[in-house]
Amino acid sequence: MTYTEDEVVGLLLAAGGGRRLGGRPKALLTYRGRPLVEHAAGVLRAAGCTRVHVVLGAAAGVVREAARLEEEGWVVVENPEWEEGMGTSLRCGLDSVTGSGAQAALVSLVDQPGIGAEAAARVRAAFRGEETLASAAYDGVRGHPVLFGAAHWAGVAASATGDQGARAYLRAREAAITLVECGDVARPYDIDTPADLARLE
Repeated sequence: MTYTEDEVVGLLLAAGGGRRLGGRPKALLTYRGRPLVEHAAGVLRAAGCTRVHVVLGAAAGVVREAARLEEEGWVVVENPEWEEGMGTSLRCGLDSVTGSGAQAALVSLVDQPGIGAEAAARVRAAFRGEETLASAAYDGVRGHPVLFGAAHWAGVAASATGDQGARAYLRAREAAITLVECGDVARPYDIDTPADLARLE
């Protein structure tokens, strides 16, 4: 069976305030001459997601001005509860794609520039319908991006709290997750501290 491109929507979580970066919103970090959020959203599009929803939070207005988001056709969603943790951004993002006609959401994080389009495309290719649960793996260890079929959205949203995101939901369904090895094409580091900034090219 073949699937149309728009059945999998990209969902980028980019709301964090960068507490350990001295309050610098991660979306605004410079990567290859442009805001990091632009790069991260572009990865999802290059991976085959014709629709990309970007969840903003910290300094959302500044991010909108600095980054070419709407101009690129990405859907910008603002999370007013971003300070409560990534779980609120995941709920906000899933709410924005519910009813869009998409059958799955490919979820990625703005602060992982070492994960490019090739890895994201591999995970996207694991889509088999709205019951799909798939995740990138790095040497067998589950990481991002993660593909949630629409049948899982309500359950993920209900379990997403604090900075845990979908961790508890996925842990309870470990046996149902298709792991897609990406360690040969991506590096899953986070940009969390000032020392990590050296990883930005």
